Amino acid sequence: MTSAHHGTRIYLVDDHQEFRDSCVWILEQTGFEVQAFPSAEALLKEITRHPPPARSCVVSDIRMPGMSGLELQSELAHRGLALPLIFVTGHGDVPLAVDAMRHGAANFIEKPFDAPLLIEAIQSALSAHAPQAASGALANLTRRERQVLDGIMSGKLNKVIADDLKISPKTVELHRANLMAKLGAHNVVELTRAVLGQA
Repeated sequence: MTSAHHGTRIYLVDDHQEFRDSCVWILEQTGFEVQAFPSAEALLKEITRHPPPARSCVVSDIRMPGMSGLELQSELAHRGLALPLIFVTGHGDVPLAVDAMRHGAANFIEKPFDAPLLIEAIQSALSAHAPQAASGALANLTRRERQVLDGIMSGKLNKVIADDLKISPKTVELHRANLMAKLGAHNVVELTRAVLGQA
């Protein structure tokens, strides 16, 4: 057991109990914190209640009863949750997985797979997603997003930022959502970490 991945949470979504159990065991042995869910709906319920930590990754089956992995991907994007997403696919689902990659999935792995392949996919998804955050992503903010960010960092409410910048609170909300997505932050604490380079 290694603590190298301490503070990194993996959300595992698969409707097969046996597969979930073996993946949880593999990932916990590697030092990841793991939460397993039998459905996409169950995962969404959890992250609505408890926003994911800064270093998180979703590993999801692509084909499930109820909401599919692709629908989960689309719902996460809709909510502005920029979590790296790895799909696990059955043999016939490669075209689906390729489509998922086009829409921003980090990787896909075909079942059955060896444990090191899963670990490697997760590690590369997390490093591709991570701390380029602050420096790189800050440079990608528009001038207006920088102004809104400065307001947020000063502890100002959207309404006050809107007054300062002579724009509507709705526009501030839009800029706020965009800059948080660019910085991979889901709340002000994560945003502060990203800006201070502690992501």
